[in-house]
Amino acid sequence: MKKIFAIIICALLWVSSSYAQDDTKYMVFEFIKVENDMIFDYIEYKDLMEKVYRQALNDGKISGWDFWSLQSGADEGDFQHIMVTHYDDPVNMMNGLDTEAMIKYTKIAYPHLTDVQIGKMFQDELEMRDMPMRLYMREIVSTDDDFVMKPGVLASFDLMKAREGQFDAYERAEMEIFRPIHQNRIEQGVMGHWSFLRTALPQGSQAKSTHLTLNMYKDYMQFFNGQAYEDMNQDDAQRAAVNEGLNSRDQKWVYLATLENVVR
Repeated sequence: MKKIFAIIICALLWVSSSYAQDDTKYMVFEFIKVENDMIFDYIEYKDLMEKVYRQALNDGKISGWDFWSLQSGADEGDFQHIMVTHYDDPVNMMNGLDTEAMIKYTKIAYPHLTDVQIGKMFQDELEMRDMPMRLYMREIVSTDDDFVMKPGVLASFDLMKAREGQFDAYERAEMEIFRPIHQNRIEQGVMGHWSFLRTALPQGSQAKSTHLTLNMYKDYMQFFNGQAYEDMNQDDAQRAAVNEGLNSRDQKWVYLATLENVVR
């Protein structure tokens, strides 16, 4: 009996340890549209929110928060900002930060504000913006780097859709072919960071996108150098593999954005 009990305890400890060591990252991407006459008001609001999300980070509810200003994209008229909230597990991601939690963290960040003032602040925010698209994503793989997130960083948000019947082939291409290419770019100093994400929610065949890649650069100089960089060391077999990988997916949209606020 004691032996069985010991085996059960060991098994539970192993499962707990495995879960604790899971460093998978989860992110919610919210694409925000603000009416033109409300843009400056919204900029003031999101600057206030940086301290609120820092309280959520200190409380362990999130693992990070980014606010990006869109520079270009296929449908940039539909929104001007991208907000990314980072989580360390899928349950926290799906629960998100409800109104009660946001009010709690706002009171901590701004203790001088009354309940009425806080309520008005959130009500005004709802009237200032629309959110035409929200994506729940799970990071599959990323590059090895020491990239530092700070205001002024540039990122290319590339929304992809795996072609029908080629979901697994596309993911293998990103992990086995494109990741080494991006890792080489980072080592050459023409890129800061790259990550590959998959939608965390089941989607049907009519979904607009299934994956997202993030390409980050420390500034415009690195970004333009990255666009001009070409790996001349690829042989014919490698180029064929790259082309096959490209053909396994459809690049739906590409958005270039600048980081304005960050909480880590």
